Amino acid sequence: MEGRQTDAAALHIEARQWRYRAMIGVGGIGTGRFFALEGNQTLGREESRAGCMLDRRDYCKLHIISHYVQTLLGRSFATLPIGHVGDDGDGRALLGEMAAASLDTRHVSLLPGVPTLSSFCLVYPDRTGGNLTTADSASSRVDAALVNAAESEFAAHHGRGVALAVPEVPLAPRAALLDLGTRHGFFRVAAFTTGELADASARRMPASADLVAMNLEEASAMAGMRSNDGAPGAQARQAIERIAAAHPRLALSVTAGRNGSWVRVGASLQHLPALTVAVESTAGAGDAHLAGLIAGVAAGLPLTEAHHLATLVAALSVTSPHTIHPALDRAALSALARERTVPLPDSVVRLLEDPS
Repeated sequence: MEGRQTDAAALHIEARQWRYRAMIGVGGIGTGRFFALEGNQTLGREESRAGCMLDRRDYCKLHIISHYVQTLLGRSFATLPIGHVGDDGDGRALLGEMAAASLDTRHVSLLPGVPTLSSFCLVYPDRTGGNLTTADSASSRVDAALVNAAESEFAAHHGRGVALAVPEVPLAPRAALLDLGTRHGFFRVAAFTTGELADASARRMPASADLVAMNLEEASAMAGMRSNDGAPGAQARQAIERIAAAHPRLALSVTAGRNGSWVRVGASLQHLPALTVAVESTAGAGDAHLAGLIAGVAAGLPLTEAHHLATLVAALSVTSPHTIHPALDRAALSALARERTVPLPDSVVRLLEDPS
């Protein structure tokens, strides 16, 4: 790897030097099942098709991102998800897994009589796919009041935190979280599904964020483009240019699977190719990428350097059939970079080798 030094002690980025010390997030917390379809053609609106259930563990956005951020930054960093799960087997199991990963779950409550958020994930033979998510779940009951009740956590980390607002809960609590992030000087990160972009824009939520993370379809929709407006690279650059024209101070992250990812900060646009790995499942790769960006920024890396970490995290994540790779940590990322001879900024090397 580029920039490797012989003195390992000189490589450490100590936790006390990190830019941010906590992440407080709101979004979906739930589980799901995977269904492998026969045939690569996109499932039709009225089509019936055979397939089989897969033995894979699925998790929702807030849980995936929070898990990876906490795992990468360790116990010196506080990760506080805000949300609801059902008072059922799935909900209690998720709370146990989150606590085992050192997430602070004081603001995740069990709701009796309401099911935990659940997704049904479709997987095509080429390992791409999508998912259907329940709308009448505990996560759908998350509201602004639940977020505002956690303001003391924001105050405790004033100027030293990351505010994360991601889908699978309504827009209102996500807007409330971004507002608290603004009030308390947090670095504010948001993501939106294609279907909620119009409402989010009407609420001026992108203007309340410092970084918006999207896939190529979402970026195209936000830019007012069709999702098939040319080659992926050209389409991504055009979408980013249009979004940047409307939101010049907004940092952007756009992922496009095997076509790599883009990060725009100010007038700078950076593209990194996807790493070639043995893919087990692409589900959750975008969330893993965002987790890598957040972890890098929290540790004090410029966003363009955190982009290299995010590319590594996304690549390693897809080598697992589960949407949270159980073995993904800094050591595994460092090993992947050595194996693939990935050139990394010195700052990323230091972070991956930091034992704290």
